[in-house]
Formats: sequence, structure tokens, C-alpha cells
Amino acid sequence: MSTANLDSADLKAVTKGGLIREDVMQKIWDISNIPLPFTDMIGSSTHSNEYTEWTTDELAAPDTTNAVIDGADASGNDTALGHRVGNHSQISDKVVRVSFRADKSNTIGNAQKLARQLARRQKELKRDMEAIALLNQASVADDGATVAGKVGGLPSWIKTTHTNGTAGGFSLSTGLTVARTTTTRSALTETKVKAAVQSIYEQGGDPSVLMSVPGVIAQISSYLFSSSARIATLMSDIEGSSAKATAMGAINVFVTDFGTLKMVPNRIQQLHKDSGGTNDCADVFLLDPAYLEMSVIDGIRTEMLAKTGLAENRHMSVDWTLKVLNEKAQGIIGDINHTAAMTA
Repeated sequence: MSTANLDSADLKAVTKGGLIREDVMQKIWDISNIPLPFTDMIGSSTHSNEYTEWTTDELAAPDTTNAVIDGADASGNDTALGHRVGNHSQISDKVVRVSFRADKSNTIGNAQKLARQLARRQKELKRDMEAIALLNQASVADDGATVAGKVGGLPSWIKTTHTNGTAGGFSLSTGLTVARTTTTRSALTETKVKAAVQSIYEQGGDPSVLMSVPGVIAQISSYLFSSSARIATLMSDIEGSSAKATAMGAINVFVTDFGTLKMVPNRIQQLHKDSGGTNDCADVFLLDPAYLEMSVIDGIRTEMLAKTGLAENRHMSVDWTLKVLNEKAQGIIGDINHTAAMTA
């Protein structure tokens, strides 16, 4: 603060709050407005009951002894039925409360506006659905009293192509899915990925997506650039070419003997603890999206709550479930150390 002239320090020091206006950009910069990879790649449907069901079926294995004598009478019975499976619905919600004064106030980026708050909370509901659908969560029936219904997450469905830990799966006796049992985390290997893809293919599925947390996808990309990876040599720039050169520092497609996998990082997918309870780890999903659906009873609803004061109150909710139409089309490599380098 100068004594020889009036400077900005003098203006700031005027009681109370100074005389210099705030210089704040009238926009809110949001870094969390990101896509939902899992929800966007699979199908969508609706259902009308808290417990929604579907049937699975598959053809019998080829009978290499299938030969009968000319003129023989027909015998036996090859009629077969599939299984009836289902998942419980889960209600997820958000509550928005904005006072009348706040809604009319002149704020930065209109942060307080009821309409903006509702739009933001709707995005949060969709993020919640994506994260929960990928959790190792067993399905739970809503008892209408103390127990909320829960969706059986994708890891709790996959039983056939399951690597690391102990598989859960759908129980025909209880009508519920069982959470998989975790094990000690380990590094991802190329052998496990190729074995899982082959397993799904042999069951009849066509896996096209490898999805996991960003750390795992980065480790796969780094490995495929290494000399240990058993893949074709990457092309180099042609000397003297007049075209612009591009430095390719990542691989996002992995071609296997039994399917071409698009590698999809998912920032919404959550880490979980391994069997020791202290180390974070991730699941790696091998997906055939044609056999997966997000289903809702009535979409995302917005209802007015009773006024109890000088505020607008809204309740947003969605009644939803995950349909794993046939778990044999999906695979999981569980409990992967997302910080460890991938190996052969």
C-alpha cells in the first residue's frame, strides 16, 4: 500500500469488503461430465415388476454317435428346456431442495437454479446406475420394511468364464445371484485374457469388448508395445513420406484368435478390495453387449415434494435393474492389480 497515491491495495482495504468488484467468470467448469461406457454399449428395455425374469437356453453338444438303422422306429426324447432366471429391481434416488430466494438470486453460472440442480442430479443417478451394475453385488429382494431391493451386479452373474477367486452366479433355488468371492490381487496376463476369450467363444458368445478401469487399460496398452507381447510388429513411418506423421502411443484394439476386442476404459467402474481387505484391485470384463440390457420400470421420475417452508422440493428416482440375458456370453478376470505391469 503506497502512501504517495491511491492504489488497488487502498481500494481493497475500504470497510467493509473493499471497492473492487469480484472478477469471476460466469461459467462453471465441470470435469465430471463424462460418458457411461457400459450403459451406452448395451441394450435398454423396460419391465413391470420388482422381480423381472427371462429364460436362457442353448443347443445340446454335438452327438458324434448320432446314427440309426434304416427303417428303425423313433425312440428316446430329445426335448429340452432352458432355465428361468431373473434380477431384482433397485430404487435409486436424489433429493433437490432449493429455497425461493436462492432460486431467484444472481449467482455464478446459475448454480442454484432448480432446473440446473435437477439436470445435474439426473446425470448423477445415471452414473450411480452404471457403477452399481458393475459392482460385485448379490441381488436382494425388497421386503417393504427394512431391506431395500438390490440389483445383482454383473460380477455376481458370471459363472462359466470366471478367472481368479470363486465364481458366484444365479441360484435356481433362491432366485438370487451370489456375489463372487475375491482372492489376492495379481497382475493381468495375456494368457488369462486369451483363455477367457476362447472360453466365451466355445460357449457360443462373441466377445467384442474388454472393459476395465483406466489403469488396467493403460497396462494392457503398454504391454502390447513390449517385446514380450506375442503380436504382429507395429508399422513404422515410411521414410520420405510427405504425409503428416502421427506418434502412436496407445493400442485400443486387441485381435485374438476368437474375437477382436475393443479396449474400453471406464472411469465410472469402481475399484474394490481383494481378499486381504487392504489392497485395491479391479475387475476386467470381456463382454458380448448383445446379451446385456439396462431395464427400467418407468424411467427417471421427478416428483414434487410437499412444501414445508420457503423452498421448492423435488424427489428424483429410478426403478431399474440389469438383465444378463445369458451369462455364458460374458467373462470376468477378477481382482487385478491395476498398478502392476501386464505379463505374458
